[in-house]
Amino acid sequence: MSNTKILSRSEIEHRISQGDAIVIFENSVLRMNKWIKYHPGGDKAVHHLVGRDATDEMIAYHCDETQATFKKWKIGEINYKWLNFLPPIQGGKFRSFEEQKWEKLNSEKPPREKLTPSSSSEDFKLSSSTEPSDVEDVLINPKPEIQHKKMSGEQEVIITPKIPQGFIPSLSTKEAYERKVIKDPSDVIDDYDNLKVEQDLKSIPSLDYKTQQLLSDEYNKLHDVIIEGGFYQCPYWEYAKEASRIGTLFGIAFFLLYKRWLFTSAVFMGLAWQQLVFIAHDAGHISITHHYQVDNIIGMVVASFIGGLSLGWWKRNHNVHHLITNDPVHDPDIQHLPFFAVSTRLFGNIYSTYYEKFLWFDEFAKKLIPIQEYMYYPILCFGRFNLYRLSWQHVLMGEGPRHGKAAWFRYFELAGLIFFNYWFFYLICYKTLETTSQRLVYILVSHITTMIVHVQITLSHFAMSTSDLGVSESFVSRQMRTTMDVDCPAWFDFFHGGLQFQAIHHLFPRIPRHNFRKIQPLVIGFCEKVGLKYSIYGFVDGNGVVIDRLADIAKQARIMRDCTKAMKKEAIEEGKYFDI
Repeated sequence: MSNTKILSRSEIEHRISQGDAIVIFENSVLRMNKWIKYHPGGDKAVHHLVGRDATDEMIAYHCDETQATFKKWKIGEINYKWLNFLPPIQGGKFRSFEEQKWEKLNSEKPPREKLTPSSSSEDFKLSSSTEPSDVEDVLINPKPEIQHKKMSGEQEVIITPKIPQGFIPSLSTKEAYERKVIKDPSDVIDDYDNLKVEQDLKSIPSLDYKTQQLLSDEYNKLHDVIIEGGFYQCPYWEYAKEASRIGTLFGIAFFLLYKRWLFTSAVFMGLAWQQLVFIAHDAGHISITHHYQVDNIIGMVVASFIGGLSLGWWKRNHNVHHLITNDPVHDPDIQHLPFFAVSTRLFGNIYSTYYEKFLWFDEFAKKLIPIQEYMYYPILCFGRFNLYRLSWQHVLMGEGPRHGKAAWFRYFELAGLIFFNYWFFYLICYKTLETTSQRLVYILVSHITTMIVHVQITLSHFAMSTSDLGVSESFVSRQMRTTMDVDCPAWFDFFHGGLQFQAIHHLFPRIPRHNFRKIQPLVIGFCEKVGLKYSIYGFVDGNGVVIDRLADIAKQARIMRDCTKAMKKEAIEEGKYFDI
């Protein structure tokens, strides 16, 4: 097929319905079927872009060298304004040529003459080259058998999107956020979420495609300014200071261990791990050397061999988080049931498209979520233990890429995890420490100290919007709506490790974090120009905002619980009445 062939929207929809992973990039139509299993960032990231114009996302996450390879998957072009489909993984429905023609025929017939695929007359058969505009010429074959193939990323269960395909929410479309008197427990979920949707619609530019395209154009102009300003150049001297700081923390930890100051040694061990995470984060985004293999080796050495965590697991998880930020159904970074819920939609036993399982709002969750604001910090104290579990699961189950240039990472990380357990749990905790109580205290104190980084990570998103505003919203609008920055003095930047500029990082994930403060004025000016809100709080105030959000969701959980109890009581009383 010639690369200059213009593909109609109908043909692209048909291809997706037949299982093709079609992504739009700079007016090129890319068929990513063969690439998905090689994609170093994981298959889920590609699935969330199917049927969409993903130009901004693909440029933001890939270097120029990688972008140059995109066109090898090109099967055609579009010469018209693209309106995004809802990806199959998010519940999008796609029609084959046959189904498109049936709908066209039915739309032209009176209600009593509507056709169905099982009609006994006027049925048809199509070739792959037939266009829906030729419908008058295809009424030839009775009882067509329409074959349904599994679409790229389509889930085994039915995913019902909050905003249906083609619907653009606005303040004039009240069905997007209409609330009602609570009469049923499920009303709590919808009413609170709709309230948040209404608040979002009041605070962001219009979601129509023209306005969102203007946002995208201005974002790309800003990106050009940042590139021309040399902000992608890594200040390697900063990493020399990072290595010196982290090395000092580890050195103090080992010295104090030698002196048998075990509690203090464990604290410094945890502080070293907390700082180490930031380098792994940079390497995972290819923002140190900008060389894929080199940065990943740096990241795996730091994360797996020294920290005991899988960089591959984090990348697969984190890439989805960046693309579909703060969506309760799709973003694994806010799917923490039964411990936390930052959206009432999580009360509805939703199906996680990332974990491919239901997140049950079970009895344990119903007891814990109503008090989650009090459990926030205690639960985060044990967050690192959960990361161990996820890391081992990722490596042992082979959840990362098994083909291409990232395939060997699995075995390198496995060696790293084994090495970490050898030097920390065996040599330090078992061989160096003498009693079980000493080992237990050392492990708990060192791991609880790393709670700081879990607070830093959740701080940027837990208090922000979790609304689904449909597929017309631009990349830049979603990132600014769902992410906040933390204000701190420049001398204290090392403590936050770049996570204090999370909104800026979400806009430009490959920029070295030591340059974030330099481009902050540019981002603030951009937001003022286009009407997007740049959310920034001090560390203490930001924690307060997160706690308030958790408390608000906890209140909704209590309301739903009380509503359920009242309905059960009413049903029992009615039963007694009828028994009499």
